[in-house]
Amino acid sequence: MNEQKLFHIDITPEQGAEYAILPGDPGRVEKIAQFVDNAQPLAQNREFTSYSGTLCGERIIITSTGIGGPSAAIALEELARAGVKTAVRIGTCGGIHYDVAAGDFVIPTAAVRMEGTSKEYAPIEYPATADFDVVSALVSAARQNGFGFHTGVVQSKDSFYGQHNPHTMPVKYELENKWNAWKQLGVLASEMETAALFTVGAVRHIKIGCVLHALWNQERKNLGISDSDDFDMDAAIKTAVSALKLIIGHKE
Repeated sequence: MNEQKLFHIDITPEQGAEYAILPGDPGRVEKIAQFVDNAQPLAQNREFTSYSGTLCGERIIITSTGIGGPSAAIALEELARAGVKTAVRIGTCGGIHYDVAAGDFVIPTAAVRMEGTSKEYAPIEYPATADFDVVSALVSAARQNGFGFHTGVVQSKDSFYGQHNPHTMPVKYELENKWNAWKQLGVLASEMETAALFTVGAVRHIKIGCVLHALWNQERKNLGISDSDDFDMDAAIKTAVSALKLIIGHKE
């Protein structure tokens, strides 16, 4: 083990930055890097790919978190050791609320902690919430760019197929009952990393928010509502980058 490098993301603390953008998919890092200045690759190890760059003259880092809470928490833990104080996740989700159509944005204010990672950081009674300033910047950025969006609660889970094929699981009664509860509570969308990141952010005192691109909405499809899948992430990337510019611009 190289003592000079952080064990999983494979960068040195000196290669870090105060600001971070966190996609899940390693393949998305290079694409995001095209939206920042002075982009340079830093490291690639396992699911963690990192680039550096600048926005408004400030150094930033772009690091992928992989799929799910455990790897996302590892990435944020090590980025905290590399100096990150503010982070924006760019991710994907599936709509739960009927109003969330494919191609829409969701800017979460909080996340249902239906994953396991956050339970090893905070008691279950503690809410997984976004930082108000980061949410405000994301909302402002979406409005400035003319993008429609939803704000509210999302659900974070550990099993993709537990959501999409709950009837095949021995615990289908629990999965289906909770899914119906989230619908009744107005939860907007389902994804896999936000609750862990919000909770780790609280523990490590990192200001964090998230913009999610809705790929589809199975509830709309179940009702026969036209809802073609949408995989174009450009608008979400532009929103996250614009939000970081606003945050950096307001730095005292």
